[in-house]
Amino acid sequence: MFERFTEGARRVVGRAGQESAELRHGRVGTEHLLLAVLAEPEDPAAQVLIGAGLDHATARRSVLRLLGEGDDARALAAIGVDLDAVREAVESVFGAGALDAPSEEEPRRRGWFGSGGRAGRSPFTARGKKVLELSLRESLRLKSGHIAVGHLLLGLLREGEGLGARVIAEHGLDFAAVRRAVEVAVG
Repeated sequence: MFERFTEGARRVVGRAGQESAELRHGRVGTEHLLLAVLAEPEDPAAQVLIGAGLDHATARRSVLRLLGEGDDARALAAIGVDLDAVREAVESVFGAGALDAPSEEEPRRRGWFGSGGRAGRSPFTARGKKVLELSLRESLRLKSGHIAVGHLLLGLLREGEGLGARVIAEHGLDFAAVRRAVEVAVG
């Protein structure tokens, strides 16, 4: 599927995984795709949102307000689980580094959607996957021949129910107006 993606769209998909990891969320959702689009401020589709006052920093604050920062260690500590003690116990049985991520030399499963793929890449949520699918449909509808950042944003708007869409709506933006402006930007 990714052979049709422009370089910018590929950066957005990769950046969505980084956004998820930075926020310590276990999955890549529509909110991370939105943040990744907004991290491409030179892209015409991102400029539509930025011009309407929804930039990366603003969207990130909204995501944090709605979801919080995922911190498994803090949550586990709240119920009495000491991760340092768990690590020590596991390493005493299985050896030092038993819980570490695989090194670059170790073989890895491939894939963008599952738990495989490159180390650190989070799996996509069902809605995140749907946005990627809808971006292809938007590209076909517009007879583009490729999937650009704008198609990803159109897919996010078309999905319409994820946290990414909620952030756009809570910012007071009209989906139909944003859609028209992005379609013009995509060409």
